Amino acid sequence: MNYIKFCALSLVVATLTTIHANAQDEPNPVTTATPFLTIAPDSRGSAVGDAAGAITPDINSQYWNAAKYPFITDDFGFSFSYTPWLRELVNDIGLFYLAGHKKFGDLQSISASIKYFSLGEIQWTGDQGEDQGIIKPNEFSIDAAYSRKFSEYFSGAVAFRYIYSDLSGGAKTEYDQAGQSFATDIALYYQRELRNSSIPVNYAVGLNISNIGAKISYTEGELSEFLPTNFRLGTAWGFKLDDYNEIRASVDMTKLLVPTPDNVNDPTGSERANISPIKALYSSWYDAPGGMQEELHEIMWSIGAEYVYAEKFFVRGGYFYEHEMKGNRKFFSVGAGFEMNVFALDVSYLIPTTPNSPLANTLRFTLSFGVDGIRSMINN
Repeated sequence: MNYIKFCALSLVVATLTTIHANAQDEPNPVTTATPFLTIAPDSRGSAVGDAAGAITPDINSQYWNAAKYPFITDDFGFSFSYTPWLRELVNDIGLFYLAGHKKFGDLQSISASIKYFSLGEIQWTGDQGEDQGIIKPNEFSIDAAYSRKFSEYFSGAVAFRYIYSDLSGGAKTEYDQAGQSFATDIALYYQRELRNSSIPVNYAVGLNISNIGAKISYTEGELSEFLPTNFRLGTAWGFKLDDYNEIRASVDMTKLLVPTPDNVNDPTGSERANISPIKALYSSWYDAPGGMQEELHEIMWSIGAEYVYAEKFFVRGGYFYEHEMKGNRKFFSVGAGFEMNVFALDVSYLIPTTPNSPLANTLRFTLSFGVDGIRSMINN
């Protein structure tokens, strides 16, 4: 299996592009390398339809917005998440995610995460179809972030990430090698309570630009692809009904800050290839060949809600929308969780609204541990 086949596999598996175009329109999705970086890794964030950029801080904020960590309650915590991926297509692809944080006083925090994406086992064949054994492609990222409060209500964070993508699974040839790159995230977060309301209301706004970094290559620099640089802007509201009941709502908009392909005027992709990742941060807002209408189609929307009882039991739901010409991912999500003094367990489930979607029956599981709870249990 050659390089082109592996790139096709990675894009099909990880971007989840289920295109349903009609006879008059042609899809024009924005493609990138290492799309596993954009897969929601934890149960809570995915249960609210991926609208997690500004929801209350938790251990998995590293993916959504690392600037939330200085507002988290526990001084130290870690979590593990697992997602059996695309079970409607194959049964051996999975996403593993480990995250943790440590606060220093009331103003600053450090955090880190590891994201591992296994593409299962693939039968390797040569150009003539001869059997060359089983390979195991995989991708992973390792990152660390520093976050700090600038005021009582406002914080910021910067994260640094190493990305490794081995699509050949060890079967090296002249054109098949593991891709490597480095990236950074820049995040801001603002939260405040509206004290003049008859019902206590908390609101928050979060901004995260993730995976800003150099292009990645699998061919010793001969060909390179953009990382999935992603713009996320979210807002969240919490309504404290009484001492036990709270309702939270959130809305996120996201957009890939990557050049839009122009298959008509630039069929070889040479102009897109010559654009730098830094230039793409702003040019991607106006470069779509279909003009502003197509640019608006590239914005993905998420809405979510969470019911909380006594800060111990949680019920969640959400909806994610991507335009049919840009990938056509549309799904409802539901989830639940409970939190004890020592640990919390969360699950989520996706319900696609498009037919024959590979996202059908996607489950996520997250187990979290707060060290403050463990200390309290020991002391008692």
